[in-house]
Amino acid sequence: MNFFIEQIYNIKSENKRALAVLIDPDQLKTSVANIAQLCQKNKVDFIFVGGSLVTNGILSECISTIQSNCTMPVYIFPGNEFMIDPQADGILFLSLLSGRNPEYLIGKQVVAAPQLAASNLDVVPTAYLLIDGGRETSVSYISNTKPIPADKPDIAVATALAGKLMGMQCIYMDAGSGAQNHISEKMIQKVSAHVKLPLIIGGGVRNAQTALALYQAGADVLVIGNGVEESHGLIETISAVKEKMALVVEV
Repeated sequence: MNFFIEQIYNIKSENKRALAVLIDPDQLKTSVANIAQLCQKNKVDFIFVGGSLVTNGILSECISTIQSNCTMPVYIFPGNEFMIDPQADGILFLSLLSGRNPEYLIGKQVVAAPQLAASNLDVVPTAYLLIDGGRETSVSYISNTKPIPADKPDIAVATALAGKLMGMQCIYMDAGSGAQNHISEKMIQKVSAHVKLPLIIGGGVRNAQTALALYQAGADVLVIGNGVEESHGLIETISAVKEKMALVVEV
């Protein structure tokens, strides 16, 4: 078992939840540093770095800036096969199972595999499911794939089960960057009940009420990204919800 998955299971064993902040490398260095410091202050569990469209080619500088300002593990959330950097602690080795574009199912993974195998990165086999969040996202556009309909939880369950049977170590369900709607509690509940793997949920998490509902539905890790860029206070808000969940379970 790799470090990332072990950490999530350790958190789950204490009846707690985890929080990850997704940082876009295209942001200004000062903004990246500020977000990293807020993550440190508010006990964020993981930092993800990346996205579907990274234009400035500053992944390495971004990771270095983060690691200079906080101590939590940094994992690459790759948008393509070139987003690999040895400074990171690890990488989510994503396979876009919700789509039917072979390049994002296995093609780009084949290109990246030799470099990853030769690295010391913690490589996390991850079933990536894009869920309709009410608008076309960068992921769906760049990958040329359709998301799973928001009102079809059974399709999400079957897709997640396929990922589990293929040997994936976690499930990442994402409504996408800038999603209008978050993934429904019903869909999260069904996937959580049928697929006993760590469940990561991202997209459309903009307030405490949503975070609480998604944690209660079965999310093991919540990922916030765009909302953080709009309001740095969101990190503190969601972190407080995470801590509240732990207290509720203990009582």
